[in-house]
Amino acid sequence: MLYVKAPAKINLTLDVLYKRPDGYHEVEMIMTTVDLADRVGLRSRKDGLIKIHSTDRFVPDDQRNLAYQAAKLLKDTYNIDKGVSITIDKHIPVAAGLAGGSSDAAATLKGLNTLWNLNLSMDEIAELGAKIGSDVSFCVYGGTALATGRGERIQAISAPPSCWVVLAKPTIGVSTAAVYGGLNMDDVVHPNTQQMIQAIEEDDYELLCDTVGNVLETVTLKLHPEVAVIKEQMKRFGADAVLMSGSGPTVFGLVQNEARVSRIYNGLRGFCDEVYAIRMLGDRDSLD
Repeated sequence: MLYVKAPAKINLTLDVLYKRPDGYHEVEMIMTTVDLADRVGLRSRKDGLIKIHSTDRFVPDDQRNLAYQAAKLLKDTYNIDKGVSITIDKHIPVAAGLAGGSSDAAATLKGLNTLWNLNLSMDEIAELGAKIGSDVSFCVYGGTALATGRGERIQAISAPPSCWVVLAKPTIGVSTAAVYGGLNMDDVVHPNTQQMIQAIEEDDYELLCDTVGNVLETVTLKLHPEVAVIKEQMKRFGADAVLMSGSGPTVFGLVQNEARVSRIYNGLRGFCDEVYAIRMLGDRDSLD
């Protein structure tokens, strides 16, 4: 059995520029990996079948699963007659805006590249990943990056200033398609992506906190008021910056003062089941 780590991501910025003729939205976002990860186990099969087993009953075990799609894409593209048993030890919340499914798919692509001796480069794996989902390319590389296009064009940047990340996910799932569908481009307040890059490159934590922004918040907060409640509570408990990740519903708070972390964590545990206090990873080399 080959095991691959599949870390979650958060969006420090998420901007939508316009709707493209192909129906996707042109985005510009800064994503970074955090120290919360699924563990993907891969075992080659002789019968050519793809079998999925997950520790989370909400994870589909058929072709709807992105890890399944990743294995099938490799099989079809490179005429592989072997199959694979994929075990997903789930720690990242499902349908949470943290790219859990995309990260599992990326881990599957990387693991099968080794298991099936395909000798693909990271760039080739990321290109394949883009066919599965918008976040998969980023998850192949990990670290911190500017993602453009529909999210598949990845440009690595430095790791952000070191800090704690408190994640809180309410017990709801959010449809990414519904959130993008509800976005009114006339109402969008665009985050300053270049300023975020500057904050990261200059290791300026204060500027980073001042610059976080996500244009999808307005839609998700209207659809799910409980997300706004979590944001307010996190601010009240003393997080330095608070933002929704991706299309939600997970909210994260950035905290540098360690003593404050447990206060925020315990405060949120009162009305939110899934709360995590983790570190920012942010560096590609820290993912192994």
